[in-house]
Amino acid sequence: MNKTIIKNIRISVLTALVLSIVVSMVSFDAKCDDLRNNVLRLHILANSDSEADQELKLKVRDAILENSALRFEECCNLTEAIEVAENSTEELNKIASKVINENGYNYDVNIEIGKSYFDTREYENFTLPAGFYNSVIIKIGRAEGKNWWCVMFPALCVPSANASLNQTVDDKSAVIATNASNYKIAFKTVEIYEKIKKIVLKK
Repeated sequence: MNKTIIKNIRISVLTALVLSIVVSMVSFDAKCDDLRNNVLRLHILANSDSEADQELKLKVRDAILENSALRFEECCNLTEAIEVAENSTEELNKIASKVINENGYNYDVNIEIGKSYFDTREYENFTLPAGFYNSVIIKIGRAEGKNWWCVMFPALCVPSANASLNQTVDDKSAVIATNASNYKIAFKTVEIYEKIKKIVLKK
């Protein structure tokens, strides 16, 4: 067998391997869409990265979670959860503003219901893949500090709430999220893939 044939075989094998990896990555990313499309996340951005502003962010978080659990516990799907969030923005703004004022600050609070990009995020009992999610976005002051993420629906961030991913996503997606250690490489490749998509969408 001459060198040209051997070289062509190697190129063919390498091409097939690359295509197989790409197909696998896209397939796993599609499975992750069930997670992205059926949860409502909470995204709180601190005024800055100063210790005081980061501490204030966490106090706002605690107040929001304490006062929002019951709002979302009775929701049956994401559409209902988004509607509840949209109808609660004024009240959530008041809660956040009260905490800010009680701690001696006069930062503005802006609350948006929309899409936010999240990196892959590991929580205590589950992992959510990178990508764009519907979210309640709370911006404190300049909103230039490190942010805090969690899940408002189902109310997975509220210990007192009896919530699980199985309420909103199919069993296969729930298995992926709750057994992330079995999908470490897949989660990493999906994060790279989603970041590329994010850059492309911005253009």
